[in-house]
Amino acid sequence: MPIITSIEVGAVRVPLDTVTSFSNRSVRSRDFGLVKLHTAEGHTGIGFAYVGTVAGEMLPLAVETLFARLLTGRDSLEVEALWKAMYQEALLQGRAGVVMRAISAIDIALWDLNARSAGLPLHKYLGATDLDSIAAYASGGYYLDGKTPQKLGEELAGYAAMGFKAMKMKTGRLSPQKEEDRLHAARDAVGYDVALMMDVNNGWEDLTQTLQYVRRFEKYQPYFIEEPFLTDDLDNHARLARATSIPVATGEVETGHWRQKTLLDMGGAAILQTDAAVCGGITEWRRVAQMASGYGVTVMPHAFHDLHAPLVASMPNAPYAEMFLDDKVFNFSRLLDRRMRHENGRIVLHQTPGLGFGFDEAILREFALTRGDNHGPWRNVGR
Repeated sequence: MPIITSIEVGAVRVPLDTVTSFSNRSVRSRDFGLVKLHTAEGHTGIGFAYVGTVAGEMLPLAVETLFARLLTGRDSLEVEALWKAMYQEALLQGRAGVVMRAISAIDIALWDLNARSAGLPLHKYLGATDLDSIAAYASGGYYLDGKTPQKLGEELAGYAAMGFKAMKMKTGRLSPQKEEDRLHAARDAVGYDVALMMDVNNGWEDLTQTLQYVRRFEKYQPYFIEEPFLTDDLDNHARLARATSIPVATGEVETGHWRQKTLLDMGGAAILQTDAAVCGGITEWRRVAQMASGYGVTVMPHAFHDLHAPLVASMPNAPYAEMFLDDKVFNFSRLLDRRMRHENGRIVLHQTPGLGFGFDEAILREFALTRGDNHGPWRNVGR
């Protein structure tokens, strides 16, 4: 039995090379919380979650104070039992936010550990629908100083030249007319055979404001409009879905299948972007994806293609993973000792056990927020 003998936690803050903007905010750095689970047999599983741009230390604290004692000495194959125990333990502190992200990181580490113990890559351990590669969409189209619509079009055309048949751009920061100009330039650059997605990042406040944009966008046939409103504004997501021909996508910061069931019952999402590092880990992500299939809804997980590619490869109603091709915007891959590559718009899956990568310990030491005995971020909290 793979018994968990020790737990390590840490946090890092990774700066962006250039300040990058969304519809309603700018990002200078990103904080990630990290987990390692070790067994008596010598296997290690890793987990992680994005914690925002401040307070990354909160995730290791949650693991240490809430969950470490529940895990030490337990069989790592008790995935469902451990998930239930963690969720129950954190009813008063969690159910969302950084505590649920801590559960997510631990659960990811459990699945990675168990797949490594079995000697299987994660997508095969989960039951693969794709064995070698999965389709991806290139994520970009951010706001940068001096970035004209023409330059946006050139960026997206570059993704098409790499073989990507789907890609995403940001919207919602500028006026309706200026955003239409950006979308027009994008369509002119990539044509209509490319699935062109649009991400608002919760930038709009009401349906009237939103319709000033989407009415202009409809003729350009976006593949979806993402996160038009704040996550908790389920009613407006449903109203917008009824008011436009553009499919609505949301759910990347949503937690628990119960909330996402409510969203689906209301008709507020044609695409769920459930993130396994947010919603409760791989265990909960699979629950959401399987539930969504009963509604005829697809799942396209948010970011973390290193994590989500094997999950997409194991789920029939998950047609794409989101892929950031460099470290300029989402820089998690800087922390890894092995990165995924892409060929002709598809992510090539790792074929080594578990997730197929580990952390680059030298990089972790450079960006550590927490400090352990080895001057890196790791602190042993369960032994």
